[in-house]
Amino acid sequence: MAGPVYMLLGIGLFGLLDAISKTLAEGYVVWQVLLVRFVTILAVVFALRAVRPGWGGVLSTRRKRTHLARALAMLGSAGCFFMAFRALPLSEGYLVFFTSPFFILAFSPWLTGETVPRAAWGWVAVGFAGVAMGLAPGLLGGAAGGIEGYAWAFAGTICYALVFVLNRSLRSEVGLARVLVWPAVLGVAVMLVPGLVNWRTPDAAALALMVANGVIVGVATAVLAEAFRHADAARLAPFGYSGLVWSVGFDLAIWGYLPGWPTVAGAAVVVLACVMSERAAQKPAGKS
Repeated sequence: MAGPVYMLLGIGLFGLLDAISKTLAEGYVVWQVLLVRFVTILAVVFALRAVRPGWGGVLSTRRKRTHLARALAMLGSAGCFFMAFRALPLSEGYLVFFTSPFFILAFSPWLTGETVPRAAWGWVAVGFAGVAMGLAPGLLGGAAGGIEGYAWAFAGTICYALVFVLNRSLRSEVGLARVLVWPAVLGVAVMLVPGLVNWRTPDAAALALMVANGVIVGVATAVLAEAFRHADAARLAPFGYSGLVWSVGFDLAIWGYLPGWPTVAGAAVVVLACVMSERAAQKPAGKS
């Protein structure tokens, strides 16, 4: 049970990260929040390496282009979801995020050469129907903030799917240092100028939350890595959908928001479609 326990903890930490980001989005721009996050990640990693030389493994890599692409996708995912949660409840953003396995299937033939069976694509269609069901009230209501939020959430989900596929091509590289440092370096480079130009001096509580975001990202990444060390992806995948429970819990505890039945029903359809599409994709060729 070690793998599932680590997986649940890691998903919970990322849920907490999103809740803090949504709180900060009410008063601070994305540039500033992400700048502090990435600076914190670098500070923590190099502090650990100073105390324990070599912590996290080597920083050099022969796969520079792949790491750059991964860092760009991670930066896009972080920025897009920050913008999405400015306008959306966490539960609705997570409903969109749960479509990431469908985008992973779409990217896999292109980036890894894997073949996706027709049955898997059928479940992808079912999954997007579930998303349409869950998002229908917001879309039909015509709320500009909601529509914009959904667009940001889909963009962030596409970026996340790219990160996941690129992680597969980097699985031969061990150690946490590279996967934390290079995206953070790119993040600081991109966020530095707009972050300083748009800087709003935070109070002690807001600054603590911004720094906590950086720490949470590092801890959550380490915890998920530990989960996959104890169990394979097939066993852990269903536990990833616990993110909906965390999102609903944070929505209710912090903002007093409880999702309506279309969101819950749509999420159930999406989760079912994700599980079935992954099963279909894993079956040997020629099996129905």
